[in-house]
Amino acid sequence: MTERAPLSRKLSAIAESATLKVDAKAKALQAAGRPVISYAAGEPDFTTPQFIVDAAAEALRDPANFRYTPAAGLPVLREAIAAKTFRDSGLEVSPTQIIVTNGGKQAVYQAFQAVVNPGDEVLLPAPYWTTYPEAIALADGIPVTVFAGADQDYKVTVDQLEAARTDKTTALVFVSPSNPTGSVYTAEETREIGEWALEHGIWVISDEIYQNLVYEGKRAVSIVEAVPDLAGQTILVNGVAKTYAMTGWRVGWMLGPADAIKVAANLQSHLSSNVNNIAQRAALAALTGPQTEAEQMRSAFDRRRTIIVAELAKIPGITVPNPLGAFYVYPDVTGLLGREWAGTTVTTSLELADLLLDTAEVAVVPGEAFGPSGYLRLSYALGDDALLEGMRRLQRLFA
Repeated sequence: MTERAPLSRKLSAIAESATLKVDAKAKALQAAGRPVISYAAGEPDFTTPQFIVDAAAEALRDPANFRYTPAAGLPVLREAIAAKTFRDSGLEVSPTQIIVTNGGKQAVYQAFQAVVNPGDEVLLPAPYWTTYPEAIALADGIPVTVFAGADQDYKVTVDQLEAARTDKTTALVFVSPSNPTGSVYTAEETREIGEWALEHGIWVISDEIYQNLVYEGKRAVSIVEAVPDLAGQTILVNGVAKTYAMTGWRVGWMLGPADAIKVAANLQSHLSSNVNNIAQRAALAALTGPQTEAEQMRSAFDRRRTIIVAELAKIPGITVPNPLGAFYVYPDVTGLLGREWAGTTVTTSLELADLLLDTAEVAVVPGEAFGPSGYLRLSYALGDDALLEGMRRLQRLFA
């Protein structure tokens, strides 16, 4: 019998999502009765606002939602996304330049598929969200990491980007506020990077999924607002998941120049067709309805942010930059490495994360998931009591 042909080499090379892996392990331990406190999930702990749920329930009574609709999204939702983009990103865009996707991840995947050719290099500031390098590789591109540490508030500079640029560089990933660090680029920093990308004809994939979760009076300035001329070579990625506690509804979008959107729309027409119509109607309600509950959630995240930064700072050996956006804190834990804790010598943040889960029953994501070792990502999208109890456990362990 002839041996079966091998599996796809490209798909076999994809790494499992580290954040989802840690979150799944934490949930499995919790289900088994272990009192694990998890800072792993990038997911609001709030429920979706009721008026959004009601809109979905109403949509279930309309048979029009039981049929295929345009693959690029419901026209009325694309109009609402265009209005939101003008309001928050300062970019006037036609609804025809928007594709509604199955969550932000599909938008990220399709953005790279639209602008990356085999062998192209994509500059990827690190620490980075774990999906970006895999999505670049799936487009046959080469991720080129550009690292900025805690001393730079995890924000890369134009000089660093220029040092990494080659004649194969075709795209740059720009994320502000950042997952995993929570860092927010200033308007001036954003403008400088945008002007550099414009000068060199580099595509920008700008992930704005956390743009409405900012604190201390800050604003996440869109790169196309900072440099309007860059709109012709920028794809914006966004969605309702984080701002409206709608991670499970799976509605995101991408928008950009007409030619890039056309090729991405062709891909989606074969890949998935339209996003679930009920979820699209819910997203429409989120974008056009009252923003009171979204603001209440943002305020709660802000309060938790203040707490977790203060509590982590009490642990000797940890450096904690102040995150101004998203719902993550990304401490530098190199001061804890190379030492013995709970009878175990830890030399990497991966080993440290394992130690925390095994001995303190606290789940965090190690820096190796986002770039170099020596860091941890903690999401503060969990209840106040659990957040504080987890901090107490860490403080006792490292006392």
